[in-house]
Amino acid sequence: MPIVTIQITREGSTPGTSAATAEEKAALIKGVSEVLRDVLNKPLTSTFVVIDEVATENWGRGGLPVDQFRQQQSAQASE
Repeated sequence: MPIVTIQITREGSTPGTSAATAEEKAALIKGVSEVLRDVLNKPLTSTFVVIDEVATENWGRGGLPVDQFRQQQSAQASE
């Protein structure tokens, strides 16, 4: 019985949204379940997928909160 946890930041994929949509989450669940079926022959009915949305202030990269990291990357790219 596979259990897959997907962690994403709590922000939308399009301007004006603050979280992944139900449709996006459904596509993630379907896709991950199908990969486990196709690669490891795990039945769809025995695969559990948990999507954990994390606020960006609780997500870090490169020693910085992710928002600051992204600002730093943008500044470096525009130089």
